[in-house]
Amino acid sequence: MERDSTRVTNMTSRLEYSRVAPEAHRAVMGLEHYVRDCGLEHSLLELVKIRASQINGCGYCLDMHTKDARAAGEKEQRIYVLSTWREAPFYTPRERAALEWTEVVTEMGRHGVTEDVYQRTREHFTDKELVDLTMAVVTINAWNRLAISFSSEVGSYRPHLAR
Repeated sequence: MERDSTRVTNMTSRLEYSRVAPEAHRAVMGLEHYVRDCGLEHSLLELVKIRASQINGCGYCLDMHTKDARAAGEKEQRIYVLSTWREAPFYTPRERAALEWTEVVTEMGRHGVTEDVYQRTREHFTDKELVDLTMAVVTINAWNRLAISFSSEVGSYRPHLAR
């Protein structure tokens, strides 16, 4: 997705939303904690977070989740070609289903989720896993929108190895 180069001219944060609205930040963190502990594979969640952040053009979240993925042992090659996952042989059928779901839910607009996509995803996820996967997509989209809206500073994130 091509981003408008005029979007951000100031590379410093516009405001610290977690300080300005701590209750709202805690609410989104509650979703983040749920997703982190829901039982889906950590590597799958990081791929979902990276892919949604690529679609949304969120530099802060891309920096964060590529670093977290690498710290957790993800192979660089899988990170590098994630935006072209359909062409690359490096992803499992379950990961492919999750990536397709991520793209559709992130970009759904007026078109929603087609029955074909839903059925393809259902082949790889239980009911609870599909809800959890959707919550992961919803959560990273929320973080992307916050980081982009308030120009979160890209590059300063340090990965947390103990998750």
